[in-house]
Amino acid sequence: QVQLVESGGGLVQAGGSLRLSCAASGRTSNLNSMGWYRQAPGKQRELVAEFTSGGKTNYADSVKGRFTLSRDNAKNTVYLQMNSLKPGDTAVYYCKGHTRVVVNVEGATVERDYWGQGTQVTVSS
Repeated sequence: QVQLVESGGGLVQAGGSLRLSCAASGRTSNLNSMGWYRQAPGKQRELVAEFTSGGKTNYADSVKGRFTLSRDNAKNTVYLQMNSLKPGDTAVYYCKGHTRVVVNVEGATVERDYWGQGTQVTVSS
């Protein structure tokens, strides 16, 4: 089991900045990717940024150049620095962790997604 706790959301004016944090606890050694998603009212949840299992960093086109994903492995924490915020960035932001565990000698795996409780980001115009 993995627990994810987000913090750092809030209300900010357009052009402002916020930094979100996601602290992981539990069996964090099984995590092979972590990232941030967001869901605006009436819309589907979408990827914002993620560290992939292959060691790459992916960003949604809408946030490239404005958002930066980083991590502190010693603290099992992932950060999302959000600059030049726009009203369109308003959403609930969720941290997601993906685990992959090898369960037998043949190499069969069990994979699972974990989600945080979400943190509200509101950008006023």
